[in-house]
Amino acid sequence: RGSRRGRSSQEEVVIPCASDNDSGSVDLQLSNLENIKKDPSSLELTDSDISDIAGLSRESLTESFRHLTQKGPLSEAVAERLIQSIQEVFDGELQSELEKLTFLRSLSSLSRTLPYDETTESFIHSHIADIVRILNMLVEEEPVHSLFSSMHREVFVTITDLSYQDVHLLFGSEDRADLFSLITKSIITLPSVTALIQLQEIMPSGPYNTECLYRQTFQAFSEMLQSFVVKDPHLENLDTIFKQMDPWLQSTKDHERARATASMAQVLKCLSRHLSLKLPLRFQKLGHLVALMALLCGDPVKDVAEEAAEGTHYLLHITLRLKCISYDKKNHPSLRRAMKKCRELLELYNIKRFYSCPFKIAQVFEVFLNSNELCQFVMTTLDSLENLKHPCTQQSAGELLVTLVKNAESRFEKVPEIMGVICARLSIISQPRVRQQIINTVSLFISRPKYTDIVISHLLSVLAGVQLYGVPFLPQATDALYEVFVGNRLQAATFRLFPQLLMTLLIQIHHSVGLTMSDVAIPSGLYAEQEMSSEVTPLCFAMQATKTLLLRTLCWQEFNIMEKNKGWTLLEGKECHLQGVSLLANALLERNHLLAHKVMYLLVPLLNRGNDKHKLTSAGFFVELLQSPVARRLPSIYSLVRLKDWLHHGNSVFKFLALRGLRYLIKHQEMREGIKSLLPCIVDLLRETDEKIVLLAIQILLQLVETMDFTTLTAMMKTLFSLFGDVRPDVHRFSMTLFGASVKSVKYTDKKGVENQVLDSLVPLLLYSQDENDAVAEESRQVLRICAQFLKWKLPQEVYCKDPWYISPSEAGAVCTFFGKKCQGKVNLLAQTLTFSKNAKLPIRRAAVLFVGLLLKHMDHSELKMKGTDWIKNDLRDLLSDPEPSLRIIASRALFRVHKIGAEPDPRQSGLRTLM
Repeated sequence: RGSRRGRSSQEEVVIPCASDNDSGSVDLQLSNLENIKKDPSSLELTDSDISDIAGLSRESLTESFRHLTQKGPLSEAVAERLIQSIQEVFDGELQSELEKLTFLRSLSSLSRTLPYDETTESFIHSHIADIVRILNMLVEEEPVHSLFSSMHREVFVTITDLSYQDVHLLFGSEDRADLFSLITKSIITLPSVTALIQLQEIMPSGPYNTECLYRQTFQAFSEMLQSFVVKDPHLENLDTIFKQMDPWLQSTKDHERARATASMAQVLKCLSRHLSLKLPLRFQKLGHLVALMALLCGDPVKDVAEEAAEGTHYLLHITLRLKCISYDKKNHPSLRRAMKKCRELLELYNIKRFYSCPFKIAQVFEVFLNSNELCQFVMTTLDSLENLKHPCTQQSAGELLVTLVKNAESRFEKVPEIMGVICARLSIISQPRVRQQIINTVSLFISRPKYTDIVISHLLSVLAGVQLYGVPFLPQATDALYEVFVGNRLQAATFRLFPQLLMTLLIQIHHSVGLTMSDVAIPSGLYAEQEMSSEVTPLCFAMQATKTLLLRTLCWQEFNIMEKNKGWTLLEGKECHLQGVSLLANALLERNHLLAHKVMYLLVPLLNRGNDKHKLTSAGFFVELLQSPVARRLPSIYSLVRLKDWLHHGNSVFKFLALRGLRYLIKHQEMREGIKSLLPCIVDLLRETDEKIVLLAIQILLQLVETMDFTTLTAMMKTLFSLFGDVRPDVHRFSMTLFGASVKSVKYTDKKGVENQVLDSLVPLLLYSQDENDAVAEESRQVLRICAQFLKWKLPQEVYCKDPWYISPSEAGAVCTFFGKKCQGKVNLLAQTLTFSKNAKLPIRRAAVLFVGLLLKHMDHSELKMKGTDWIKNDLRDLLSDPEPSLRIIASRALFRVHKIGAEPDPRQSGLRTLM
């Protein structure tokens, strides 16, 4: 059976592995351009040099094709018998292999009558769905991983015969497309020839030699594909063929890739010999096809590279003719320039090695690709980076990419899509050289002003993915940003995108604190072993990029402030990162308020996005910027409402940042009214265990205390009273300060309502005036004075004595006498003072016991005896075992006074005796 049949003896197909002795040279003479434009088919691109290209097949490349012999017409009776036998198959079932082969051969024979027999034509066209169904069944019934019969070959030949009669069984509907996909898969996915031969040794396949049968089958498949493009003026069939072959051309299995490449090469060769193009052209994937063929030219499998090189040669012929017919007349000069550049490049390179060098192929094809095709080329090249099996594929992809972008950087239109794919592929680039080529590609895009913002935005989006969704961290992206910043040409863009860049990098620093290179997604082999010391961390990349950003945007003063105040060290710390953020924000606000304001407006809608690290860094920077007068213009929903939400946040750091922001907003008078509504929330924060939160709350309340309503004020004073004696010295001190301010702010009409609270505070304040912390002691004395003024008392000067009471007994006695008289009947001084005898601080315990002894001296003994003294004795006895000698002495004296009071006669009995 012939490998092709048709109506014209002049039609031809290219047989795989056939010889080809075409001679000549690549002819791109500009003198032929006009003729080409008038008649594209007149462009003759001969290639004597191609046959000697290193890496091409050593077999002769002359076309050896078989012509269909125009056999005599079948008689009407024979045609009717064939139709009847085929109809029986449609109505019944095919059982044996003989019946199946008979059906296929009958169909092929009947196809010869199509040009002149209307009955046959009507029958075939009305039963195409049945034919497709039967062929689908025949292919499915064949073993998947073996080749024991000629069934596949006969199916391919039958489809070919019908194709030459314009009956296309693989085009035009979904079921035909499914059949095309099935038969393609059936031949491409067969085991390798070696495996098939081994299988034959285990399972003999009857009369067939497996290797011979495979080659005949594959040849029939290739001829079938070629039959589709012999009459393909609009390249619709080429488009369909490429869709089917595309995944196999990228297969990770060598034998599958080799078969697909060989088939595609022969299709291109056949098409180049029968090219008769007409508008409109339907093939829209030229860039994708060129990129795939160029990558395959660098394939590690020699057979694949050789077939791809041959196919690429014919693809260049097709491309030239395609562009000649599709170029608009207005772009005639552009075509001339492209042709000239193509000729110059081919003259520049050694043609024998041209097709074995992917980046040279990119240079030549680039001049003819439009913007959409360039994008296809780049996308396909980037997709090939996923091929981790063959490192050389990644290397070829890197070379192709940087070559194409370098030569055609001004003609790209879909840069956002390209950058999206580049960012998505960063994590799988395992070779340092390829990674550098990708970064160079990014830099080339950025150097074009119209692409700069787009490229940087996509780099930022990679980091944002980490920050928002916790995807594996990519130090490559941060490193790429650093390499972008060092380019002087990009300074304007860096200024323009400064807010986004700065915040993204600061957040990235927060994410990378404490990580090592083993914690993140680093492709194997990306960094040399000697570079991967413990000092190399993801944090290094983020810090390097951040510092470079400041320097490139002329923020030298800010950089200096960070360096002098150890800001970089703070940023790198797990516990102090926000301090570093705060320092940088303040430096920026002080030295470059315009940039600071841009950052503030950027952050407004972003503060509640991302995870906690993302939010905290953003919030930390934002609250510092609230110091600016510009903050007054922010709607309350972006300032006060947000800060209120943070006051109720489960994370104490957010509470701290909220208070910090409120402290800044209070400085703006117009903001105070809104802040007053938050007072109950702020008062509640006085009970927090975090000292910073309590102190910040006190600072804010000090500025608002005069505006508080009575209920809030009294509630706050109770909370503050509980903080007297807090183990945190600053909390102790400033709680007294706020208490004093509260007392001073009480309105005259409300004085009676807080008098008892003031009286209860006297003993604690008096005793804490003896605190070992001078600041606490001094504050106690000042607040004691405020309370005395509130009560309209004039304190004795001895209260302000800074010497400890135990070395100034006379001053202590005067103080005790004063308060004993003033508080009589109002406060149980003795009971309140005794509670401090158990205080953890020695000076307070000692002062309390000394004060108890002095009170006992000045109190009404009869009243004390009536109440009993055992409770006093018990507390004082416990102090006799205190390790401090001075305290034991003072306690024993006080205890002696108690015993002495107990030994005195009862005045009531003495009076009765006198009366008797």
